[in-house]
Amino acid sequence: MNDQPTEFATRADAFAASEDSPANPTDAQTFGNVVHTRYLGRRSVLKGMTAVAAITAIATPMATLVSRAAHAAAKPFAFDEIAHGVDDTHHVAPGYSADVLIRWGDPVLAGAAPFDPENQSAAAQDGQFGYNNDYVGYASLPFGADNPDRALLCVNHEYTNEEVMFPGIGRQDKDGFPQMTRGLVDIEIAAHGGSVVQVEKVAGKWRLASDRSLNRRITADTPMRLSGPAAGHDRLKTNADQTGTRVRGTINNCAGGMTPWGTYLMAEENFNGYFWGELSDDHPEARNYKRYGLPGNWYAWGKYYDRFDVTKEPNEGNRFGWVVEVDPYNPTSIPVKRTAMGRFKHEGAETIINKDGRLVVYQGDDQRFDYLYKFVTSGRYDPNNRAANRDLLDSGTLFVARFDADGGLAWLPLVFGAGPLTPANGFHSQADVLIETRRAADLLEATPMDRPEDVNPNPVTGKVYVMLTNNSKRKAGDADASNPRGPNTFGHIVELSPPDGDHGALTYKWDILVLAGDPSDPASKWGPETSSNGWFGSPDNCAIDGQGRLWVSTDQGSNWPKTGTADGIWAMETEGPARGSGRMFFRVPVGAEMCGPQFTPDDRTLFVAVQHVAVDGAKAWPPFGKNSTFENPATRWPDFDPKLPPRPSVVAITKDDGGTIGG
Repeated sequence: MNDQPTEFATRADAFAASEDSPANPTDAQTFGNVVHTRYLGRRSVLKGMTAVAAITAIATPMATLVSRAAHAAAKPFAFDEIAHGVDDTHHVAPGYSADVLIRWGDPVLAGAAPFDPENQSAAAQDGQFGYNNDYVGYASLPFGADNPDRALLCVNHEYTNEEVMFPGIGRQDKDGFPQMTRGLVDIEIAAHGGSVVQVEKVAGKWRLASDRSLNRRITADTPMRLSGPAAGHDRLKTNADQTGTRVRGTINNCAGGMTPWGTYLMAEENFNGYFWGELSDDHPEARNYKRYGLPGNWYAWGKYYDRFDVTKEPNEGNRFGWVVEVDPYNPTSIPVKRTAMGRFKHEGAETIINKDGRLVVYQGDDQRFDYLYKFVTSGRYDPNNRAANRDLLDSGTLFVARFDADGGLAWLPLVFGAGPLTPANGFHSQADVLIETRRAADLLEATPMDRPEDVNPNPVTGKVYVMLTNNSKRKAGDADASNPRGPNTFGHIVELSPPDGDHGALTYKWDILVLAGDPSDPASKWGPETSSNGWFGSPDNCAIDGQGRLWVSTDQGSNWPKTGTADGIWAMETEGPARGSGRMFFRVPVGAEMCGPQFTPDDRTLFVAVQHVAVDGAKAWPPFGKNSTFENPATRWPDFDPKLPPRPSVVAITKDDGGTIGG
């Protein structure tokens, strides 16, 4: 963005800076103000929770209790929490095994070249597992079987870290990228996107299946189709595609989702960083691109390919920032960008079938002071006819959330012609509303949030959990007794309650499940009556197990030294006397981020994705004390081979006695 620093220690730091949103002009009430109004005066209630605090202390809570629901408690977690800390490897709770299943560079396609880090090529990477695995989806084999032992894993590859990927270049100065060649850029393009990989469980352990007939690599160069209301619009047309319906590739795929009909949703997040150049202030797309921080100039792709240079292809940026639907059961199918679901920095796209048969997709726009969305299809899901659901995501209504001080939430429809979404404000069709989703939401005065990331509906309880990672740009004046977030360093989790389980409703109730941080530290601005025995910071992705229990992964970035522990998976209590408490189940190596928690249908395996190993905050780790490079990384996880760099990997966690995860 315009205020983004010129240099960053890591690629992840650049992405973190991108999550500022200085271009958001809305005057809507901030979430901190809303929480203050709603919860003001509840400190006296918290003082009476002595007995509850004793119960939650037994569970070793990592976050503060804020509120409690009246419904009965779910089955509590039953495992011993791991020790907090940072070192060069991963850790899992006692009685569990965490086995590396697939790593960057492992062959995915039949005949793919073995990984050779000293002699990489785009041709080799096209057939190999991509970089920085994030979302993990589970597609049972065969389709519809609900098989817990054989599946297609659908894995996003979010971005690349050249300093630990390629020999001899280190972290590149974005002013010209002097050592980035066309060949290296081509490898980066091939390392993005996603992988579909057949896996199987044999004798209690997961492995890559020998049958690779359904395996697939999707990259930033894969041919795709645009569909829905914006497809074919003039603002999506380029020199290479005069129809505005065909696009090459998908980029910065963060979290995602799976549909009930077995397709894989890839959410495009920080797409702005891949473009460079500069548009004049009077260019028709200047206002639109400024709102998205485009061009970001984080990669050298525009140096070699005109489509990533906005001065040469000013419409190409409008062809990214969508949700991409992929059929993992058909490796020759063309991925489709579903424009009806809006264009913004999608963190994920988690789904639930509403009581009336419509599909509801929850989405967060992962940027500071941006918004929470849901998409409700017009048509209804047909469980008996998979083909009938093929284009269900092309027609429906996109809504943005407004949080009210009385605990109510209103879903505001983003529909052309309604309210301010008219030609007077620059919207001439529904396509314009969807291409400029953020600006449309600004005009509707949606509630600016603290980086809404994963949003996951709980099919057991009907609740919806919103991960709000942090907001370092919240001003101190926004801090108050019940939402001391000025700045909001550690984030929080919001719980939504649709009325009578109706996810299509226009109004919900909302509550706070967790305000994350360190209550024992006065600098965290916590009240003395709220106590905790440890740290929990920056909730990012999440998963719901078959019992309806919430599992949360964290993304502290280079902020982990403030918590003294690496990122990981936390089991979070949402019901009963321990509601709002959690404990650490899994921990990543130094510099890594925890992503993609995904359970098998029987809850006996939890897949997780470990990305950008050795990168974030390596300099702050005393045993290392400098930034990582290919030649000298903070850790060589998972291989610990002096000839191999650190490798992002998917890990399969199982209980040693074969039981369910978490007890």
